[in-house]
Amino acid sequence: MNCATPTDITFSFKGFSQRAGITSDHSDGFGIAFFEDKTCRLFIDNQSAVESPIAELVRNFPIKSRNVIAHIRKATQGKITLENSHPFMRELWGRQWIFAHNGDLHGFDPRLTGRFVPVGNTDSERAFCYVLDQLVERFGYTEPSVLQVFATLEQIAPRVAEYGTFNFCLSNGQALFSYATTKLHWLVREYPFKAARLIDIDVEVDFSQVTTAKDRVAVITTEPLTHNEIWTPYQPGEIILFQDGRPVKRALTHVARLTREALNPELKRITRADQY
Repeated sequence: MNCATPTDITFSFKGFSQRAGITSDHSDGFGIAFFEDKTCRLFIDNQSAVESPIAELVRNFPIKSRNVIAHIRKATQGKITLENSHPFMRELWGRQWIFAHNGDLHGFDPRLTGRFVPVGNTDSERAFCYVLDQLVERFGYTEPSVLQVFATLEQIAPRVAEYGTFNFCLSNGQALFSYATTKLHWLVREYPFKAARLIDIDVEVDFSQVTTAKDRVAVITTEPLTHNEIWTPYQPGEIILFQDGRPVKRALTHVARLTREALNPELKRITRADQY
């Protein structure tokens, strides 16, 4: 979620978390990060978002933020442990960076500089460390602009996607960067606000009663969360930059399908359905 003003995510998370064992089977851990300027509150658990007391807190306590990334895990690479729970966090240029990945990368073992080292053993965290390494290689100790980061991700993301499915959300508190090779959807809620009804649980909110004309919220998710709103699907290879609750820059990259099959054709790709 990326917002123009600090906003809570309790409505969306109530529906989203149902997919961690009730309406879907993404029950191998969950996590959520709320930015406050350069830093964030990060909550992770290797319990499902249905069973975790931490998730229950998030469903009912309105923590407000302009950038939020949540993830529910269905494990394929890496054990069901706390260190393998998304989203992952690292410091770069005096800011916290948060990353969550939906997909499965086969044979992805890039050489890392050592500045960013995976704590767990997932392909997702390796990809995060690699992306940050590439940003440092490009910009050194000088913090780039949001648009410069976007342009660099436009080059990096397709290279990682050569190894499989690479859908991700990334934020440093200034903006939210998102990229899809297979499945992501987005929408923007803004004035004049309307009512929205969740798909996964019988809950409806009339946002016109709880918002102001200054509010604007972009929601990015693997699968649509509501019945009565228009969700826009990402195109394969599309990267979108969100700021102030709206998409401000979009690009379509070429996704070369040099996945595990290209190296070993008799192997079939296994896709993972982690969601955020």
